[in-house]
Amino acid sequence: MRRRTFFTLPAAGMAAPRDWELQVDQLTSGASHHFFGYIGHVQNTPWNGSGRYMAALRTGFQDHMPAPTEAADIVLLDTARSNTVLPMETTRAWNFQQGTMFYWNPKAQETELLFNDRDPRTNHVFPVLYDIAKRKRIHEYRFSDTPFGNGGVAQTGGKFAAINYGRMARTRPVTGYPKAYDWNAATPAPDNDGVFVVDIASGRKQLLVSFRQLADHVKQNGRNIEGQDLFINHTLWSRDAKHLYFFLRADFEVRGKRVDIPFTIRADGAGLTMHQQHIGGHPEWESGNRIIGDVKGEQILYDVEQKKVVEVIGGPAVFPNPGGDVALSPDGKWFVNGYRKRSENFYIVYRRADRSYAETKGFPHPGKTSGELRVDAAPTWNRKGNQIAFPAIAPDGTRQMFRITVRT
Repeated sequence: MRRRTFFTLPAAGMAAPRDWELQVDQLTSGASHHFFGYIGHVQNTPWNGSGRYMAALRTGFQDHMPAPTEAADIVLLDTARSNTVLPMETTRAWNFQQGTMFYWNPKAQETELLFNDRDPRTNHVFPVLYDIAKRKRIHEYRFSDTPFGNGGVAQTGGKFAAINYGRMARTRPVTGYPKAYDWNAATPAPDNDGVFVVDIASGRKQLLVSFRQLADHVKQNGRNIEGQDLFINHTLWSRDAKHLYFFLRADFEVRGKRVDIPFTIRADGAGLTMHQQHIGGHPEWESGNRIIGDVKGEQILYDVEQKKVVEVIGGPAVFPNPGGDVALSPDGKWFVNGYRKRSENFYIVYRRADRSYAETKGFPHPGKTSGELRVDAAPTWNRKGNQIAFPAIAPDGTRQMFRITVRT
C-alpha cells in the first residue's frame, strides 16, 4: 500500500524537542481490519528478529466479539515490500483487546511465533508455536485436563506463563475467548488452576501457584474473598525473567466487590508476595525489580522487593493519564504512554536521558471507547527502539495498524 503520512511535529503547545520529532503513518488498509492486539509491555512486539515482518490479525468484522467458529487470519506484513500482507494461519482464540497473545519466541525470534488457538470440537484453548519459514505449526501445547492459553513469554526465552482464557471469558469477557472451555466453572478458587509455566522446548507444564493458594494468601493478609469467582490477568515477566507480576481479580465490574490485587512470584514458585500498593494501568517492567505504572496520578517506578515507590517519571505535566497503556523500549531509553481522552487516543513519547517528550495528535474512535470492542492505545516498540506500532480507526472506519517513527 502507499504510505500515508499524517504529521511530523511535536505536540501543540509543548516545547519542541531540540533534536528529535515524531512522524506517524498508516501501515495497513483495505476492507478488512488489521491489528496486533496487545500492549508492547515486557518487550512484546509485532516485529520479528530482523524487523522485516510484523505479525497481525486480520478479520472481516469489528462489531461483535468472535464466536468460536469465527476465526481470524494470522498474517505478516512484509516491511521490505511496502507492508504487503502475507497470510500464514488462522486462529479461533482471539479478541479485540489482547488479540491472540502473539509473542515471537526469544530463542528463535526471526522465524518462530507463539499464538493461541482452540479446538473447534471441544473449545479447549491451546498455545501454538509456528514457524513462518516452514509455514507450519511445530508444537501445539495441548493439555486436556488444563486447556490454558499463553499469557506471556519470559523475556529471556525458554518458557511462557499460561492462564485459563475460558475462565476469563466467563468472568471478564473482554479478555477471554467467548465460550472457551473452563475446567472449573463451578469452583470460585480451584486448586488445579492458576498461573502455570510451560517449558517451550519440552512442553512440560508446572502449576506455579493456584487460585486456592492465592485466596488463602489474601485471607492471611486480612481480606476474605471466599465465594468470589477468581481469575488472573496480565502475567508479566521481568526483563531478567526472575519475577512474574500478575493481578488476581474477581467481580471486576461490580462496585464494592471488585478484587484487583497485584502479586509477584519468583520463577521457581517461591516468594509469593501480595502487594498492598496497587499499580494502575497496564504495568511495565523496567530493570531488575522495578515496575512502571500509575500511583496517585503519577507515572512511577515501584520496587517489588522493597514494596515502595522509588521514582517519579515525568510528572503530571508530562503524563496527564499515567494509567494508560505504557511500554518501555528494548534498550530502556525511550518510554511511551498511550492514553484515552474522551473519544481519542493520544501517545506521549518520552526520552529518559534528557526528559524531553512529544505528543501525537488524537486518533478518534467514537463508539469504541469502552467495552469488549474498544480500541485501546496498545503501543508496541520495535526492536531498535525507534518505531511504535499501534491500532486506530482509519478514515474509512476500519481498524488498522499505524506507526510512530521517532526521528533523531
